[in-house]
Amino acid sequence: MIQTQFQFLEEEMKGRDRSRNCLIEMRGIHKSFPGVHALKGVNFDLHEGEVHCLVGENGAGKSTLIKILSGVYHPDEGEIYFFGQKIRKINPYIAREMGISFIYQELDLFPFLTVGENIFLGSEPCSRLGRVNWKKLYCGSVQILDSLNFPLDVKTKVGNLTVAERQMVAVAKALCRKSKVLVMDEPSAVLSGKELDVLFDNIKRLKEEGVGIIYISHRLEEIFEIGDRVTVLRDGRCIDTAKVKDVTVQEITRKMVGREVKLYKKSLNSEVSLNREKIILSVVGLTKHGLFQDISFELRRGEVLGFAGLVGARRTEVMKSLIGVEPADRGKIYLEGKEITIRSPKQALKLGIGYVPENRKEEGLVGCRPVVENISYSVLEKLSNCLSFLRMSQLKKLCQSLHKTLDIKLTSYKQPVENLSGGNQQKVVLARWIAAQCKVLIFDEPTRGIDVGAKAEVHRLIKKLATEGKGIIVISSELPEVLALSTRILVMSEGRITAEVLPEQGVTKEEILKFALPKSLKHEE
Repeated sequence: MIQTQFQFLEEEMKGRDRSRNCLIEMRGIHKSFPGVHALKGVNFDLHEGEVHCLVGENGAGKSTLIKILSGVYHPDEGEIYFFGQKIRKINPYIAREMGISFIYQELDLFPFLTVGENIFLGSEPCSRLGRVNWKKLYCGSVQILDSLNFPLDVKTKVGNLTVAERQMVAVAKALCRKSKVLVMDEPSAVLSGKELDVLFDNIKRLKEEGVGIIYISHRLEEIFEIGDRVTVLRDGRCIDTAKVKDVTVQEITRKMVGREVKLYKKSLNSEVSLNREKIILSVVGLTKHGLFQDISFELRRGEVLGFAGLVGARRTEVMKSLIGVEPADRGKIYLEGKEITIRSPKQALKLGIGYVPENRKEEGLVGCRPVVENISYSVLEKLSNCLSFLRMSQLKKLCQSLHKTLDIKLTSYKQPVENLSGGNQQKVVLARWIAAQCKVLIFDEPTRGIDVGAKAEVHRLIKKLATEGKGIIVISSELPEVLALSTRILVMSEGRITAEVLPEQGVTKEEILKFALPKSLKHEE
């Protein structure tokens, strides 16, 4: 049945005008979950050779709509058409057979398999005897990654890659299938610089080849670089669909949140001037063989210290070493003037150092457990009595306060955190470390996967924590974010600090990128 249906669709393609050919049409889509009406009569369509951007706040219904298209969810009401043919039943296998590929926000890669195995998973080249042709598989993987201008060792286990490298593997996996429709959910969230340029170049190439692309992103500036049309969702409803050339960032933002939102504000320099000389954390000569060398910096109370750099700069590795995940080979760490040795995150927490991880799914959350548990993990000892029983009234009060502060959208504190949208999961991680009341807080990509309204809230939260006298470190792939939030910025490249810049002196994104480029690329220039 699937094969017959797919053959019909192939025939439908022949002889059609590409500019008018509608690949996908979703009409009147409704979907409800217990206590939540996620989609309310949403209409959406996609044409050949276009990039149709889908935007909205966290919980607006974007991921639900895409999961219906992939067959993960089934709509309560509504119709789905592919090349004009109504699809009565769809599941992930049928979606793939029809030529629809997905790059999800939470990557569907297997960490224990190699890069090559992940790229060709489900479509491995086989010999006449049915055995996997490993040579062809790995050679094909090299060719795909070379076409992306993103070379990797295809025999490396995916679990050993950075989040950004995994993202490019997911892109390669989707391109391997030569799909007619490509759905990209936050593909650029962890990319910057060269990697982002590579992604956009490939999107433009696919568009020229007639591939239809659904592009979901919270980085609104990207829409104007690659998008043809944009659809705005809010509270499960379709607010508007328009040509990108006919709208502005401000108009899109207003339709998303229903009010005016200022994304980036001036840095904190004036707010922290009284505390600039109070050093809370000092790092001297921190070195981890093969990862980073001679990392030295100081962090003051009330300061936001930004770390900028491209993929492979090893900013995350430095911070994980700092909190004891992978202790450094040599170097010294001082907290409030006293030398300390940190061998585990638990020890770092007791000393008052917290870390909001870049990869929330694997490192920040226990997805199957309730929201209340995920928030409380950092304060279990503080909320326990002498018999080690939790003081439930205090825990409830804490959750209510953080829920209100961060505007976490949920139906119940007992709701499994994996059932929340990506942005609300990120807010739960933030809530946990705010609850811990640490002296030093490290935010690694704090607004990854967070919508424009929530991003402004997180920025205000970081500023508030700094004005309270905490020392804040922010790692972000978004240079406008680093420039807006930071008192000072340290630029890293290839495991070393290459520059220290001050936003108040008018440093530009281009100047920071010059310091962030690897030596090999500098020579090319």
